[in-house]
Amino acid sequence: MTAPGWAEANHRWLAAAVAWTVARLEAAVATGEPGDGTVTARAALDELTAAMPGPSALDRLAGLYGLSAFERDVLLLTAADELDTRVGAVCAASGGTGHDHPTFGLALALLEEPHWSATTPQRPLRAARLIEVGTDVTGRLIGAPLHLDERVLHHLLGSAGPDRRLRPYLVPVRRPAAPLPASLARAGTRLREDWARGSQVVTLYGPEPRDLAAVVSAAAGEAPVYLVPAADVPAGIADRETFAALWAREALLDGAILVLDCHSGGPAEQTAVAALVARLDAPVVVVAADPLPLGRPGTAIAVGRPDRTEQRALWRAVLNGSAEANLPAIDQATMQFDLGYTDIADSAADTAADGLWALCRVRSRSRLDELARRVEPRATWRDLVLPADQTALLRDITTQVRGRSKVYHDWGFDKVSQRGLGIGALFTGPSGTGKTLAAEVIAGELGLDLYLIDLSAVVSKYIGETEKNLRGVFDAADKGGAVLLFDEADALFGKRTEVRDSHDRYANIEVSYLLQRMESYRGLAVLTTNLRSAMDQAFLRRLRFVVNFPFPDPAQRAEIWRRVFPGEVPTRGLDPARLAQLNVAGGNIRNIALTAAFLAADADEPVTMAHVLRATRGEYAKADRSLTAVEIGGWSA
Repeated sequence: MTAPGWAEANHRWLAAAVAWTVARLEAAVATGEPGDGTVTARAALDELTAAMPGPSALDRLAGLYGLSAFERDVLLLTAADELDTRVGAVCAASGGTGHDHPTFGLALALLEEPHWSATTPQRPLRAARLIEVGTDVTGRLIGAPLHLDERVLHHLLGSAGPDRRLRPYLVPVRRPAAPLPASLARAGTRLREDWARGSQVVTLYGPEPRDLAAVVSAAAGEAPVYLVPAADVPAGIADRETFAALWAREALLDGAILVLDCHSGGPAEQTAVAALVARLDAPVVVVAADPLPLGRPGTAIAVGRPDRTEQRALWRAVLNGSAEANLPAIDQATMQFDLGYTDIADSAADTAADGLWALCRVRSRSRLDELARRVEPRATWRDLVLPADQTALLRDITTQVRGRSKVYHDWGFDKVSQRGLGIGALFTGPSGTGKTLAAEVIAGELGLDLYLIDLSAVVSKYIGETEKNLRGVFDAADKGGAVLLFDEADALFGKRTEVRDSHDRYANIEVSYLLQRMESYRGLAVLTTNLRSAMDQAFLRRLRFVVNFPFPDPAQRAEIWRRVFPGEVPTRGLDPARLAQLNVAGGNIRNIALTAAFLAADADEPVTMAHVLRATRGEYAKADRSLTAVEIGGWSA
C-alpha cells in the first residue's frame, strides 16, 4: 500500500533523477568532470528525495533485488534513455559505441563505482530481465546497446503490471463477492500461515475450482491474483523459462500470486504444470480435484463445498429480502442442491427470473453438461402406461428421492452409517416398454435434470480410465443430485466374471467402483437393461429398487394408443381397440404415431387408420417383421 500522494511525488522525483543523470552524462562527456549543472540538478533531486512520502519506485526496486550503487545507476541511465531524448545524443557523441543508446562500456567508463560483475547473467540486471541487452555489430557484450525492460519502466513510473508478455496466459481472479463461509475462511487462514512460514508451493484441492480461487484471493488481501489454466501453461522449455522469469519478477514487483488450475486437462497438462512449478522462484498455488505429484516440497489443503448451514446463510445474504428469501424455499433448495460458494455468491442478479429452485438447477449443470447428454423432462405420469404394481414402485422411488435429505440428514440416518444412502434403481424389460420414459417422468416430477450417460464415452479399454470417467460423472452430478440414466447398461453391469487374468480383475474392479459410487450418490442413478438374467445377483442386492417393465398387453396398448396423439392432432376413425392388435411396445407405438402424423400432414388431412397402417409397415420393416392378418384384421384401411 503506497502513501497518499506517493504516485505524483514519484513522478516528480523520477523526472529530477533523469535530469540529474543527463547533466552528469553531458558534463562527463564534455569535460570529464561534473560541472555546476550537475550540482544544481543534484540539489533539486535531494530536495525531492527528502519530500518523498516513501521510497521511490527505483529505490524500492534496488532494495528488492539488492542492486549495487552502480547497478542502480545503470538502471537509471536506461530509464533516462527512454524518457529523455538528450541521452541518445550524448551516447552518440561519446564516440566508439556506434549506438545512440547506453552500453555497458559507456556505463563502466562514466558512472561511479563501476564493477564488471554487474554485466554477468547471474546478477539481477540480466537475471531478472530488468534490462535487455541488444546486439553489437562486433559481437562484444561491452558494446551492445542496453534497453530498459518495458515492464520495469512502467514500474518506475508507478504503474502496476502485469507484463504484456504474460497477459495472454493470465485470468484475473476477482475478489469474493460475499464473505467466505467459515469452512473456506479456515482454508484461507491456513494458506496465509503457509505463506508466512515461507511455503512457496501450496496445493488447494476440492470439487469447486472457483471456490479454490476465491480462497486464494481472500487470503492474498490486496495483492493481485492471476489464474492460468493447466492447458495454457507453456509446454516448451524456452517458453516455460521465459514465463518463470517474468512471473518471478511480477511477484516481486507487485506481490502478485499465481494460481495454476489443474481441474481440467490430462497427464500432459499436469506434467507441464509440474515442470513450471519446478522452475518458479515465487509463491504459487495449484488448485486441483486431488493433490498432485509436483516433484517439489509443498503443503496441501483440502477445501470442500460449504455445508448445509453455511449454504443457507449464504442464500439469505445473497437474496437479501427478496421474495425467494423465505426459509422454506431456501431449506428446500439446500436439501436438494449442494452448490459451491461462488455458485451461490454470484447468483444475486439471477434469482428473480425463474425462482430459486430453477436457478440452483441451472447452477448445478456446470460440468455435467460436458460429460453427459441432458434431457429436458417433458413426460408426465399420464404418458406412462404400466401395471399398477410398477407404477407404485416408480412413485416410491420418487418419494424416497424427494425425502432423502429429511430422512438422512434431519432424522439422522446418515449418522448411523454412510453406506447405502444412495438410491439406485434397475429398470428391466424389452426395448420400448417405457424404461427411459419412466426416468424422464421421475425427473420431471422432482424438478430435476435427467442425464443420459453415454457408455461408449465412459467405458475404456485402458486400465483405470473407466473408473476415472465414472468418477467425473458422479462428482459433477453430486452438486444437483440429477437423475442419471445408464441406458442399455448390460455391457458394463453384467455378471462379474471369474478372474482368469488381469483384464477380468480390472473389469470386476470397475463394477465394484460403480456400486460404491451409486451407494454414496446423493441423487438417483437408474440402470436399464433388456436382459435381467445377465445381471449379477450380488449387484442386484445392492440396488434399492428393481422395476420390471413388461411387454404391454392389449388393454395397455389400447391405452397407449388413446394417449399417443396430442390433442391438437386432427384424427378420423382411429380405433384404439383395433390398433392394440398390433403386437408392438410403447416405443414402437410412438414411432408409428409420429410417422402417421407426418403422412397425414403431407396429405393435408386428419390421421386415419390408413396412415397408421402405412407407418406400421415401415416400423415393421425396420425390425425385419411382417404384419400378420390377425394384427390388422377388421381394419377398414
